[in-house]
Amino acid sequence: MGNAKFDFSGKVALITGAAGGIGGVLADLLHDSGADLVLADINLAGVEAKAAELSGSSRTLAVEVNSSDPESIDALVERVRSEFGRLDFLVPAAGIYPEAMIADMPFEDWRRVMSINLDGIFLLTQRLLPLMGEGGAIVNLASVAGHRGSLGHAHYSVAKAGIIALTRNLALEFGARGIRANAVSPGIILTTMTEGIRAEKGDALLAQTPLGRNGEPEETASVIAFLLSDAASFVHGEVIHINGGLFMAG
Repeated sequence: MGNAKFDFSGKVALITGAAGGIGGVLADLLHDSGADLVLADINLAGVEAKAAELSGSSRTLAVEVNSSDPESIDALVERVRSEFGRLDFLVPAAGIYPEAMIADMPFEDWRRVMSINLDGIFLLTQRLLPLMGEGGAIVNLASVAGHRGSLGHAHYSVAKAGIIALTRNLALEFGARGIRANAVSPGIILTTMTEGIRAEKGDALLAQTPLGRNGEPEETASVIAFLLSDAASFVHGEVIHINGGLFMAG
């Protein structure tokens, strides 16, 4: 599937969770559109490999970050400050998707998911906003699970619901500075993260999806790029569903 075309020349974008899945595909798209990139992930070798794939006139940095560790986030923010002095686009795409029923869920697992999937996004956004100015844009990754829940993934669902609320509060607080904040809510996208649920419930989920198929990472990346772009200059505080109709039909 082809990607939409954008011009992000002269823009600086930070993507967390950039070692694979949606984050990695988004890195390709933004790089091809001319953006300078900071690719961050707990998997340093993964983002180094991704950075090595990308060539051209734009700069690409690979940085290790642990989204559950405030000191690691501070180090990433300082790297952005020292290398570029500013940030135009932020896409915090890092997240984990463990499985456990509420009755059997250790509190430590609940806290780990909250720490990575929600707390880390709050801290990263809060600490990078001073580097963003008018024309800046944030796109958070929520999930269909944040709207309708997900059996066996209460911690993930709650964190994603929190991202939706956080996005809308960012929109309320920072719109006056010309910084836009939106979110996307993907459904079942063909990434490593969804392998388990596709193996367990794939046929049932496809039966509930009006388009009758799962999504490609490129189909999420292109919507994120649109929300970052000037084409979406009056789109603010919104959550865009990318799930082939699964949320609507469900």
